[in-house]
Amino acid sequence: MPEHPSVAVLKEYLRIPSMHPNIDYDPCVEFIKRQAEILDLPVAIYGLPKKPVVIVTWKGKNPFLPAILLNSHMDVVPVVMEKWNSDPFEAKTIDGKIYARGAQDMKSIGIQYLEAVKRLRKQGFQPTRTVILSFLPEEEVGGVEGMREFAETEEFKKLNVGFSLDEGVPSNSDHFIIYNNERAKWGLRIFCRGPPGHGSLLHPNTAAEKMSFVLSEIYKRRAEEQRKIQGHPEPMTVMGEVTTFNLTLVEGGVQNNVVPDCLVMEFDIRLAVKEDPDKLLKWLEEICRKAGEGTTLEFMRKSPQIPPTPLDATNPFWEPYKKTLEKMGHKYIISAFCGGTDSRFLRQQGILALGLTPMKNTPVLLHDNNEYIPEDQFLKGIDLYVEMVKALTEVP
Repeated sequence: MPEHPSVAVLKEYLRIPSMHPNIDYDPCVEFIKRQAEILDLPVAIYGLPKKPVVIVTWKGKNPFLPAILLNSHMDVVPVVMEKWNSDPFEAKTIDGKIYARGAQDMKSIGIQYLEAVKRLRKQGFQPTRTVILSFLPEEEVGGVEGMREFAETEEFKKLNVGFSLDEGVPSNSDHFIIYNNERAKWGLRIFCRGPPGHGSLLHPNTAAEKMSFVLSEIYKRRAEEQRKIQGHPEPMTVMGEVTTFNLTLVEGGVQNNVVPDCLVMEFDIRLAVKEDPDKLLKWLEEICRKAGEGTTLEFMRKSPQIPPTPLDATNPFWEPYKKTLEKMGHKYIISAFCGGTDSRFLRQQGILALGLTPMKNTPVLLHDNNEYIPEDQFLKGIDLYVEMVKALTEVP
């Protein structure tokens, strides 16, 4: 059976190893340019020289209306090659599933946008609002040199974006998960200092003792948060309701027989959407105080809590968005995204944004080994975006 043309396009994109670190984005840019040429649509390149932002524009009948943005990112996270059952950049189909890094996160969505626009243009559809397809760099490392910087530029403001579609997470059930909010991210470093000395002695108030106290207190709270979602049939849908604490890096020490004078822990903390950030900070500072002299904290990153995209009459795009899903027989639930996406930078600019990965009954394999997308789910996603673009671009 011949391969579906849209699947062939997806596989070509997935075979570009745009993997951190030190990504060469040029092959992605050239690929997108070729797709835009097929669509007979103009391409513009913004951003930094080695971290380009690629914009494809389908001008609407009324270009003065705020545009619809179809956002995706070109970068993918690293792979552990020996943990994969096939080459993660071969994009091989096995039992109806395409295995590749980026299959879920989120090259597939970028191609679904392109293929939906291709189909609409073949049908002769002309949108009232302008449609902008954006392909961003650096999302997987925080988006600082991607969407965050781009969203603050004059070039972005001239795009006049009113509403954005972005990524979400697959659902392992029979419904979609729509994300209208995200948890704030804190990158925290805690320094635990104490007297150095010989490893054969029992020095008091060592850096390790203070580190042990801090870690114990934080992980007690972590256990409390775990209990809130324990046993939930689909925990990804309620992650926005809990604050997560994870120790991700430990530094310190010089050699085995020397007691270190300083140990450093780095934490990835994601704040529940209803978490009080001031109270949380005071609690962390109190833990450091109780641990003893020389225990301090500093922020590597402290993103703000951003208001969610409203799902009521104040958002004129919500009703057609919702009705499109319902017309196509898709059930859905609303949630806050567990991690961070480019949408938070758009919401910071006052732009309405919703996240969705149109995959049902599929395990969540973002950043995991053997990431895949079922071919039938990929093709159904194109059908969804065809109808979604038609509905959203006609909002008066």
